This record gives sequence, C-alpha cells and structure tokens, in this order.
Amino acid sequence: MLMPRIGRGVAAALRAPTLRSAFAQPWSTPLTAALMSKRWESAAAAAAQPTPEDSERLNSLRNIGISAHIDSGKTTVTERILYYTGRIKEIHEVRGKDNVGATMDWMDLEREKGITIQSAATYAQWGGTNLNIIDTPGHVDFTIEVERALRVLDGAVLVLCSVSGVQSQTITVDRQMRRYNVPRISFINKMDRAGANPSRIIDQIRHKLKIPAAALQVPIGAEDAFEGVVDILSNRAVYNRGARGEDIVYGEVPAHMVDTVNAARDELIATLAEVDDEIGELFIEEKVPTEQQIRAAVRRATIARKFTPVLMGSAIKDKGVQALLDAVISYLPNPTEITNTMLDIDNDEKVLEVIPHSNQPFVGLAFKLEEGKYGQLTYIRVYQGRLEKGQFAYHVKTGKKIKIARLVRMHSNAMEDVDSVGAGEICALFGIDCASGDTFTDGSINCSMSTMFVPDSVISLSLTPKDKNAPNFSKALNRFQREDPTFRVHVDTESKQTIISGMGELHLDIYVERMRREYNVDCITGKPQVAFRETATTKSKFAYTHKKQTGGSGQYGRVVGYIEPIDSAQHAELPHEFVNNVVGGNIPTQFLPACEKGYMDGLKEGFMVGHPVVGVRMVLEDGQAHMVDSSELAFRLATYNAFREAFRASSPRILEPVMLVEVSAPVEFQGNVLGSLNKRKGMIVDTETQEDYCVVTSEVPLNNMFGYSTELRSATQGKGEFSMEYKRHSPVMHSVQEELIKEHQAKLAEKK
Repeated sequence: MLMPRIGRGVAAALRAPTLRSAFAQPWSTPLTAALMSKRWESAAAAAAQPTPEDSERLNSLRNIGISAHIDSGKTTVTERILYYTGRIKEIHEVRGKDNVGATMDWMDLEREKGITIQSAATYAQWGGTNLNIIDTPGHVDFTIEVERALRVLDGAVLVLCSVSGVQSQTITVDRQMRRYNVPRISFINKMDRAGANPSRIIDQIRHKLKIPAAALQVPIGAEDAFEGVVDILSNRAVYNRGARGEDIVYGEVPAHMVDTVNAARDELIATLAEVDDEIGELFIEEKVPTEQQIRAAVRRATIARKFTPVLMGSAIKDKGVQALLDAVISYLPNPTEITNTMLDIDNDEKVLEVIPHSNQPFVGLAFKLEEGKYGQLTYIRVYQGRLEKGQFAYHVKTGKKIKIARLVRMHSNAMEDVDSVGAGEICALFGIDCASGDTFTDGSINCSMSTMFVPDSVISLSLTPKDKNAPNFSKALNRFQREDPTFRVHVDTESKQTIISGMGELHLDIYVERMRREYNVDCITGKPQVAFRETATTKSKFAYTHKKQTGGSGQYGRVVGYIEPIDSAQHAELPHEFVNNVVGGNIPTQFLPACEKGYMDGLKEGFMVGHPVVGVRMVLEDGQAHMVDSSELAFRLATYNAFREAFRASSPRILEPVMLVEVSAPVEFQGNVLGSLNKRKGMIVDTETQEDYCVVTSEVPLNNMFGYSTELRSATQGKGEFSMEYKRHSPVMHSVQEELIKEHQAKLAEKK
C-alpha cells in the first residue's frame, strides 16, 4: 500500500534508515497507527514543498509556444521576441533580401521556401522571467511538430492575421491546445495590412473557436495609419519608437478614442463577469472593478482556459511585441500552476500527479528527436526533479541505465552547455537511444508520462533510389521515422517497392529533398497512393469450418457468428471491434485469442483494392473444436477465412480520405476558384468575403487534389493560396469504386 505514495515523491524522504525502519514496523495498536500516519503525512508534506530558491525560479519561468495558421507571422513574432529580449543582435526576415533568414528557420529548405518545417526551441529573458519558447510550423503537413510542442508547453500564443482571422489550421491548433489543456493568449498580427479588422477577428475567436475573448488593447489607427495601441487597463497610449521599435513611449489616450476605449473596457468587464466569479459579483452589484482586480481575473480565467485575452500589433513593423511579452508573463501560467499526471506502472497504472519541484525524483519526457552533427539530439521536458550532467537516468520503456554525458539548452540550431536543469525546464541530451514520447526517470520511481496523439497518414508514394546500391537510403529513412512519427515506411510484399506515407504532398516532398541534400541519395517517386479504406455496409453471418488432414494430427476449427458495420467516426481511436459471445466452452478459451488474431489478420487487407478494413465489428457466437486436431493455428485460419467470406457478402464499400480545403483569393477570381473545386468533385461548405478577398471552404476527396496548387496559380494569376487538412473517410461513388477495383485487379494480373 505504501509504494504508490512513495512514487508520488517521498521516496527521497524515506531513504533515511531511521524513517525507513519505522515504517517497516507492524502497526500493532490504533495509537501507533495514528502516530505513524501523522509521521507519514508530515514526511510527504515536507518532501512536496520546494526550496525557496526553487520556488522563486519556478515562479519566474514560462514555457510557451507560438502557433498559428500558415503565413500568420509566427516566426516573425518570434524573431522580434528574440531581438527585444537580447538573444539576437539584429533582425532577419523569413524571406529576407540578405539571404540570412529568420533565426528559428535554420534549415536551408525553410529559408528557401519561407515556411517553418521543424519546430525550433530557444530560451530568453524578459523582465527577470525566463522564457522557453518553441516556434511551430503552420502548415498542416507538419502538424506533428505542433502536437508534440503543445504536449510539453504550459501556455501558448495563438497568432491570427488581422485580415484572414480564424482559418482552417487555426481551428486545428485550437483543437490541439484543448487536447493538452494549454491556456492561450491571442495576438492579432499584421495590423498594418489593408483590410485589418480586429473586432471581426475577436468575434471569430468567440464563435468559430468557441472561447470567450475580449481585447486588452484598442488600435490607434489601422492599415497604413497604424501607430500603436491603447492599453485598456492602464488607460494610456503605447507607441513603439526607435529604429526597430525598441523604445516604448507612453502617452495620453487620443481625444477621439476616449469613448471607444471606455466601450472596450466595459466589454472586457462584461466578458470576464461571465467566466470569473469575483468580477461576476462586482458586475451584479454594479461596482467598477479596479485595474488590479481585472488583471487578476484575466490571469485566473486564462489559466482556467475559460477566456483568452486579445492583444494586437504588427511584428513586421516592430509594433506591439513588447506588450505581448508582458502579457505572457502576467497571464500565462508557470509550471506549478499546470496539473500534469503520470501513470504508476507498478500499481496498475494508477494516475499520479506530477509534483513540479526540483527536490522530487526526476521524471522527464522526450518529445522531439533531431539528428545533429554530434549524433541524435533528444529534447526533454523535465517535469519533476532535477537532471544533472554526469548523473544516470533510466529509460522506462527498455529499463536501460543511461549516463547523461552532455546537457545543453537550445537556441534554434545552436546550443549552450549547462550543468543541471530543474523541474519545468526544457533541455536537450546527446547519445540517447529512444523514441519520441519516451519517459525517463532517476530509477527511484517506475512511472510513465502519457504520450502525444499521432494522426494517421493520408498519402503514400513509392520511393526508389536512382543508385540501387545507395548505402544511405535505409539510413535516411530510419532517421526520418525516428524523428517524425507521422512519416511511415514499409515495403510492399507483392511489388517489393518501398512505400513512404505522410500527411500530404509537401510533407513527403520535403523528405525526398532532404534525402538528396543531407544523404546524397537521389530518388524516383511513384504516383501518390491515397490511403483508401474498405468497410462493410450490411450485417453478414458466417459459419466456417477449417478442416485439413495431411496424415497424423490435422487442423480443425469451426467458428459461427456475424459481422456488422460500426460508425468508425465514433470509434476513431479503434475503428474495429471483436466481441466474444461464445458460451458453453464450444471453443476452448485458449483458442479465443487466436480467433481474435485471425480477425485482425483479415482487417489488414480488403479484397477490393487491398487496403485495410475499418468500421467492422465481428461477433463470435459459437464454434466447435476437435480434441486432437484443433490448435491455435486452425482457429486463427478459420476466423480469418470466415471474416473474408462474410466481408464479401456484406455489400462492402471503399472509403476515401476527404480533405477540408480552404482557398483564399482576390474576389475577382471567386468564380474560377469555385469552378476549379467543383471540377474536382468538391462540396462547397462556406464562402466568405473579407474586403477584397474571398475565402472558400470545401470538402474535396484527396484523390482529386493532386496538382491543385498549379491549377490554382494559373486560375488566380498566382494570387490564390490554399490549405487542406484531413477531415474524414467517406464512401466513394459507385462508378469510382468500380474503376478502383478494376485497377487493383489489373495490378494483380501484372504481378502474376
């Protein structure tokens, strides 16, 4: 009974011989038990308290991520943060004319394409507070980078464009933030752009993202006339002056804006009254809250994820970034204000709360791997305890003991050696063999952190090296698989081709290009393969007998039951189910796992196009076994063949991935955009006109989206942009299904 509680962090306190021996004594009387219980509680309480130095360090620490839809200005915001905090001496743009590029986009490919491909970590200081910052990609193809960053962060800055507002990837990022319970501040960027409208963006946050939001600032001017902001809480104007906006100048609120600022303040208080009890009571009593009461309420509601404060500025024009940094420190949580949990492996995976103090047993999570010039670099978030250079850590999954030879803090692709890292911080290690999502401890507790969500791949390519004897081909693929859980590789058993799968065309193109640049392996790619699925549409019964006699003991197994369709959307985590309803021991219990394995074998490849089967429940009702001839193999084969037979009779359908496609283009090209989507059998979901731009949202089968970027460019004179993300698998049309089956049969005939 004591072990789980020891796992919660008092193991160190119990290492003292006198205390340990005291706990080992039998509790012979109620008085003794009460005394021991008090001693235990006092030892636990003492161990749970941080030292004053550690408490001060944790209170002045923020782990934040910068996330947004592509081209909202995340990397530009991060570049300004690094400049104003003194981490870099000069500013470079994402697509700068000096060919240097932004600090956080350190890969050559990132600088050439002007997009972020890998999340990059750095740290900085602002006003005595330490910041660990991760700049994440905006493109949906690299969504795993956002996923694993948000898994280990305590807060985030959601950047929105002042014109485009909430876009498709903004909604995806919002969903990821909710998955990992990450509080956020919203920053409306690009206030200098034509068509900037912050009030419309705040309205979109409320209605599209379903989170209460209110502005803490009012812009002074907009578009070309954007000068600065009025801070609603302190009731003063804030301007950025100097060559790069490094000088903050405060002034009176412009006379023509007094009413606007008062109205914005009233709206902020009314919004907070709905999500915070203290402000709610004052609101009902018609009392005006003080500035400090409002600030405290904003912090409480933000950390509780009931509210998002909205700030605004223009990172490219060096305006509003310092105020954003102040808000990060004022309103986002430190590591002690976020609840993290781990599973006690020795106690039936009981959920334990992580105690984020450095005097606890060490627990850390490896959330990102990167191949560097010194070998594999492993990024680790220290959740509990302290990690020191020269100490030993235990890899929970393998049980291996690892010595920490080198400990570094990352600044983009540069690194700084440190001797130790405390709870709540992010660091990197060298020479550790592990996978993304693995847990490390100091060996005194055996527990595991929950890992991150990994989406399924939606597109595949066949990959063949031009030089058949390229030694680096498999080395590159192995490395990329370890770094990126959404990048998958397998060899087709029939064609013997290497198939790579990922989140989109750009995702796979980047890896093919990286193979050429980093490993000198030129590859030929085959036609993209879409991740089709097969499913049953009607209930189908089976009664199959597997019987084989070859002299001596044979094989015998009989299974009876039915298969039926289930809604794979409602069973997204496990889109299939095996139910055992056999009674009376007609199938001996030792053969039931073999029956389930046979069912799983049948799901791997459907008979129509050779893709996996989903959305099917198999119910086993009866069967028969032979005393001599029945075996696990017999029942596995019987169930496999029974499933195949029943599946053929269940009016099966082919499912294809449907993508949510969002196209943005000037209004004069709206007809061309709608025509191009209709031609690709897209279903228009929404159209929205914003100033002189239109945004068309539609659902289009992925199989029809190849080559769309080229078509869109020509249809919009190069001014159109689009993004797409996986929505769901849906049945294909009957005519398309027939074509796909014919293609599959032709391929099989060729191989014969």
